[in-house]
Amino acid sequence: MPFEKFATFREIMSQTEAWAQALELIQTAQLSIAEDYDQVIFTGCGSTYYLSLASSALYQELTGRVARAIPGSELLLNSKTILADQKILLVAISRSGTTTETVKAVEKFKADKLGDVLVISNYNEVLSRLADINIVISKGQEESVAQTRSFASMYVAASGFAARMAGRADLLDRMASLPEIGERIIQDFEPTARQIGENVDFDRFYFLGSGTRYGLACEVNLKMKEMTLTHSEPFHFLEFRHGPMSMVNKKTVVVGLVSESNFNHENAVLNEMRALGGKTLAIGESGVDIVFDSGIPESVRGVLYLPALQLMAFYRSLVKGLNPDRPNNLVAVIKLNL
Repeated sequence: MPFEKFATFREIMSQTEAWAQALELIQTAQLSIAEDYDQVIFTGCGSTYYLSLASSALYQELTGRVARAIPGSELLLNSKTILADQKILLVAISRSGTTTETVKAVEKFKADKLGDVLVISNYNEVLSRLADINIVISKGQEESVAQTRSFASMYVAASGFAARMAGRADLLDRMASLPEIGERIIQDFEPTARQIGENVDFDRFYFLGSGTRYGLACEVNLKMKEMTLTHSEPFHFLEFRHGPMSMVNKKTVVVGLVSESNFNHENAVLNEMRALGGKTLAIGESGVDIVFDSGIPESVRGVLYLPALQLMAFYRSLVKGLNPDRPNNLVAVIKLNL
């Protein structure tokens, strides 16, 4: 089958070009915003909410300033549970720049004069026009419904933004090699992704990630759900022992987004799941199944976890007779009458 006929495949395989553009935009952006915020809120919907989970954790890790992730709908409809009398930086993330909940939440935030707004998007749309600072990564634009290239490009931008706000020019310099390394990982580990993805003996997938990697685990779990209609859930590594491991058997794949900082603890979880009969797939810098060997600091190499797992979902979608470009019941942009 000519995989290139699917937009999803083309977007996954070409995504490192969008990573490079994201890095260039962050390096050159005029970040004319203050740094004395009481709180930084990252917001989005669906995939971009998961991107917000990963990015807020990274922002707080690098800057030492309080950051949290809130779905756009919660920021709009339940703002009293989130916002206080503080100076806030709102980072709004949206592939299309037109998602209703995110747009309305930003409009309300600005009307209430609560702080500055940074928008990260792939299209220069209504959300971008509400921003004090606007990052539009056009090379992340997509034809397909499920976010792959777009998510990765915006996550690179969010990671670079966190590094800049932390005054870590050294991290931005090291991130410059991400596109080259990402290209190598895609080429080297596409066969592994395909082998697991096409194995229909597996009927459930669990994605484990902790710290800054939990949001990424949520996102790759969503790709498996959207594209393949397969039972899939994300968990923090050690939380998986507290009940969910009861689901592990020979039909289970447990994917670990492994860190260097907690390698021994996380690897122990994967070893236990393998002893229960599950298939495990560990991804990380070294000593795992899909190896980055990047030399990039752990805090800013998170995007490298994504391509192989996106490909795994793509191949599983095809083997199940589904269309990865048009997942069941989904549209690319949610627009509501609010």
